[in-house]
Amino acid sequence: MKQHKSAMQPWTALAVAAALGVGGLGSVQAATDAQMAVAEQYLDEFQPSTLTREEQLEQLEWFIDAAEEFRGMDVSVVSETIPTHEYEASVLAPAFSEITGINLTHDLIGEGDVIEALQTEMQSGESIYDGYVNDADLIGTHYRYGQVIPLSDYMDGDGADVTSPYLDLDDFIGLDAVTAPDGKMYQLPDQQFANLYWFRYDWFQREDLQSQFEDIYGYELGVPTNWSAYEDIAEFFTEHVGELDGQTVYGHMDYGKKDPSLGWRFTDAWLSMAGAGDTGLPNGHPVDEWGIRVEDCHPVGSDVTRGGAVNGPAAVYALTKYIDWLDAYAPPEAAGMTFSEAGPVPAQGHIAQQIFWYTAFTAPMAAEGTPVVNADGTPKWRMAPSPHGPYWEEGMKVGYQDIGSWTFFEHADPDRRKAAWLYAQFVTSKVVSLKKLHEGLTPIRQSDIMSESMTERAPELGGLVEFYRSPDRALWTDTGTNVPDYPRLAQLWWSNVAAAVTGEVTPQAAMDNLAQEQDRVMERLERAGVQDRCGPRMNEERSAEYWFDQPGAPKPPLDNEKPQGKTVPYDELVAGWRASM
Repeated sequence: MKQHKSAMQPWTALAVAAALGVGGLGSVQAATDAQMAVAEQYLDEFQPSTLTREEQLEQLEWFIDAAEEFRGMDVSVVSETIPTHEYEASVLAPAFSEITGINLTHDLIGEGDVIEALQTEMQSGESIYDGYVNDADLIGTHYRYGQVIPLSDYMDGDGADVTSPYLDLDDFIGLDAVTAPDGKMYQLPDQQFANLYWFRYDWFQREDLQSQFEDIYGYELGVPTNWSAYEDIAEFFTEHVGELDGQTVYGHMDYGKKDPSLGWRFTDAWLSMAGAGDTGLPNGHPVDEWGIRVEDCHPVGSDVTRGGAVNGPAAVYALTKYIDWLDAYAPPEAAGMTFSEAGPVPAQGHIAQQIFWYTAFTAPMAAEGTPVVNADGTPKWRMAPSPHGPYWEEGMKVGYQDIGSWTFFEHADPDRRKAAWLYAQFVTSKVVSLKKLHEGLTPIRQSDIMSESMTERAPELGGLVEFYRSPDRALWTDTGTNVPDYPRLAQLWWSNVAAAVTGEVTPQAAMDNLAQEQDRVMERLERAGVQDRCGPRMNEERSAEYWFDQPGAPKPPLDNEKPQGKTVPYDELVAGWRASM
């Protein structure tokens, strides 16, 4: 992360007041004047912006006034470690503290640790942090347990005096994901990134490789639209090309270490991409991408014997393909990597494509001087929609959208919660949001993604701007409301998947065990009666054949799980994105 000049200056409200010769430092007006001077010092850092400098100062003055009664208060918040949050913690948090007088600490920890802290706080009722940035994937959990304040209520009630008139919720692009079945908004989006397909555009454009691929497979080398084509391309680069420019190349990249991040590799819609769930947006109904069946908002089962799809043919196919491709087409070290370790690998220049690639890695992938960036700053790679498996059908979600969102507990100290809510609004405000987008490339505001500065930068970002400007982005959604207890259920995924990756059990046995463990957790939740709203009401078990005979998921096995591969030229695809903007 580069150093930001203004953030390195030791400005404080009192120091500025003293430098300006302002008398009566204990007075409110002196402090306010000093803080406005600090705010002006930060304006250069907060560029570019969709606001004028005068509009930025107007909003900053509101934050200074709203924070008056909290000056000197110690407040702590937490988020996972990604470039967007690194910028918040290293630049925006100190800026907020100096401008408002609130002593704000923004901690960065692993995503699994964020979930663990949330779970601990939910169980103990004792505050660990005053505010959390946690995924909208927990919306079903937050809604059912009732421990998180609905922000839509808070903004009109207890938090009305510290809710910015400039917030402009209509400008946020992820509000559907943070809205529960009761129609209330429980979280506020802070950053957003999608799970897309990544590939070496420069290699795919080479005429010699195009001819070689078509000779072998009988169709054109291009962006794969189904898993058959992805597999063919992975095989082609790994086994038939093998080496380019003196470097061994691979047709696939992934990760497989036994680690909590291995669970995200699957819960982030991998089963849905294979086609395990039902049609319906934002999530399949009645069976979602986790394979959980919901009836009248109540989870009723994961196992196929209860109408779920966690261990159905499509899910087993999805796990099998993941393992096959990791073993056959990825670098040997990939199986021992975590999410964060594997993320930077394609930037090293020896990976041809990646089916499951998070746009959160766009910034390091586009960094000047990397092997995958041209001398003029344009990328040698592109991003595109991920292909889908043979069980997928039109009307299903296409991929996953991570929407890290501000979350506040009912039991939190009311004053520190108000101060933390001010910080949440500050880091998502139009004052700083466009600059934050340039730093982390995780958009949350429509006005930012449509800004002239993003138009200018688009050629360097390999399709990111075109994707987020297209209405197609609505086909990439978060986990949704079907999951009744994300922390408890998520931890079951990585251990079961890992057992299949290492060969301890078959993919079918791994998914059978996962389905049964999920159902046991939901049975305990039902017996305990701890979720009065939309808690689990488990189905009686029936034969798998009974459910296979019903419409939708769980789906019976296909006779042919590898249909003809299909591809589309990238330039044709991205032209469609641009035309729909």
